[in-house]
Amino acid sequence: MPVMAWGVAGLVVLVLFGAVLFATRSKKAAPSNTVQPLAAYASSLPLTQLAMSESTSLSGGKSTFIDGHIKNTGSQTITGITVQVLFRNDENMPPQLETLPLALIRTREPYIDTQPVGAAPLKPGDEQDFRLIFEVIPPNWNTQMPEVHVIEVASR
Repeated sequence: MPVMAWGVAGLVVLVLFGAVLFATRSKKAAPSNTVQPLAAYASSLPLTQLAMSESTSLSGGKSTFIDGHIKNTGSQTITGITVQVLFRNDENMPPQLETLPLALIRTREPYIDTQPVGAAPLKPGDEQDFRLIFEVIPPNWNTQMPEVHVIEVASR
């Protein structure tokens, strides 16, 4: 085989390797133990009527829910919301932080079913009930209502 063919083949391999590296590179994630700042649009998405409940499965697992109501008082259509939930304690330790997407309640009967905000975007003036689900709660949590902060908002 000519040397030129080997050179082209080597160049193609290097380009493919570089493309794979670039494609698999991820943004540096924010530390999960750091309270994140509120999203700029957070003031236009008030969270109200917060209530907590628990459920135990037949296998013995326990889930904790935070239900609430959100209203889009701004001018953008919202397609995604990420919240950070702060579970405080009475031991002068930093709170445990959970970061998760906000899920809207789609149906309540025969059971509560949720969907991502992108499945039913919140237009200006829209309001909707939501549910946050937690499978693990910190053992030293003070059992008070956690703080829920809107830290990311996707819009169109």
